[in-house]
Amino acid sequence: MKVAIVILNWNGKALLERFLPSVVAHSQGADTYVVDNASTDDSVDFLRSEYPQIAIIQNTTNGGFAKGYNDGLQTIDADIFCLLNSDVEVTPNWLGPILNTFKNKPEAAILQPKILDLNRREYFEYAGAAGGFIDMLGYPFCRGRIFQALEKDQGQYDDVKEVFWATGACMFIKSDVFTSLKGFDEDYFAHQEEIDLCWRAKNSGHKVYYVGESSVYHMGGSTLKNMDPKKTFLNFRNSLYSITKNLPGKRAFSIIFLRLLLDGIAGLRFIFQFKFKHCLAILKAHVSFYVNFRKIYGKREKANFLQKYYSTTSIVWSHFVHQVKNFNILVKD
Repeated sequence: MKVAIVILNWNGKALLERFLPSVVAHSQGADTYVVDNASTDDSVDFLRSEYPQIAIIQNTTNGGFAKGYNDGLQTIDADIFCLLNSDVEVTPNWLGPILNTFKNKPEAAILQPKILDLNRREYFEYAGAAGGFIDMLGYPFCRGRIFQALEKDQGQYDDVKEVFWATGACMFIKSDVFTSLKGFDEDYFAHQEEIDLCWRAKNSGHKVYYVGESSVYHMGGSTLKNMDPKKTFLNFRNSLYSITKNLPGKRAFSIIFLRLLLDGIAGLRFIFQFKFKHCLAILKAHVSFYVNFRKIYGKREKANFLQKYYSTTSIVWSHFVHQVKNFNILVKD
């Protein structure tokens, strides 16, 4: 299999300096590309000078994560795309288990490795951890990460397991599947576009897996910090987008109604925490959702919708009421 490691960059020279050495050292047999989203720093000059073996694809605008990858991947010839964040440190033999899983599981269309925290290396990292899931209301969570609660890696997820979504921080996807799905939805701009992509893939009959024998370390928050109001806006709005696009009509409307109520509660919680900008971000997310509803509804998949898409009824209830912080406890419940 021909593998292309594709790193999206926007004004990230410092990240490239720090993290590219591990990618170059541990990715023999794969081709590495940097897709530059119209950077205004000297990222491109740095790459040309220090890494002439890395191909550079220069986009004319910064269209965010979704459009950036959609535009860049059009010119890359490979069987497997590895979409790798610029703030990820890879490990020796990180590619081997991934490629073996693709060979052993031909039904697998999308894979992710174990995502560990670069700064607390014994813990899982927020963006993906040990594979993603959603609850009945569309809230995302991971094995190893429920909301802000991160588990320590003690080998409990050293397996190969089918999951619902794979993280965009390090996602391997068959190029023909990416093309057939028409890539990421560019209306998301950034955040949760990978959940939508995986949901559409599963609606089309493909499978998503986590591969625990492969691991990488993710710094996280290099573009938007975890509690940045803009990230709050994107996460709340884009989650509503995914529900609208990927659930059967009647169920989608009922879930959206419940989500809007819960979003209101989340907004009140932010007020009590004196995080007024985050409350405003939720209001803006709802306005954006209403304004764009007709357009997003028109993108609904033609394939059969998954009837069983969730792993638990309400991760919000389990975590905030019952104080569940561990995925394995959640599953037992």
